[in-house]
Amino acid sequence: MKLRAETAGPAGPSLRGFPMLNSKLSDNKRFLDDPIVPMTKPFTDPRGSILPLADEEMKSAVLITSKTGSIRANHYHKTDWHYCYVLSGSIDYYFRPVGSQQPPQHVKVKTGQIFFTPPMVEHAMCFPEDTAFVCLGRNSRAQEVYEADVVRVDVVTSYTPSA
Repeated sequence: MKLRAETAGPAGPSLRGFPMLNSKLSDNKRFLDDPIVPMTKPFTDPRGSILPLADEEMKSAVLITSKTGSIRANHYHKTDWHYCYVLSGSIDYYFRPVGSQQPPQHVKVKTGQIFFTPPMVEHAMCFPEDTAFVCLGRNSRAQEVYEADVVRVDVVTSYTPSA
């Protein structure tokens, strides 16, 4: 029985027809201006589909739920990065380089989108509706590891979802 069939295609190597990325998205500096990760098409066959979210070495995967009107993050990471994939709801995501005195940039992240936060980017997530998302991170999410890497800042101090 053949378990692994590697082929090469226009997007680089693939595993059983599933495209694999040639480079790590976490090395791409464009995310300092636009955190939304371009999605590739899912691999689909009669059994269903596989949607590539991230092809990186990572140490944590957490499911986070947030209530309407809540604020999360308001920090930056010294070394950690994370991909966040929105399962349901939406996120008002605010971000800026560490130490910037400028107002943060804002993007609305919708269900089915993934966004990336590199190290040394102040960020906050605000929730205009009940939301569930998966967060995939470079570092362990063990509390002592997480707290040693995070620096708390005020990116967003208050938030009222628009009606």
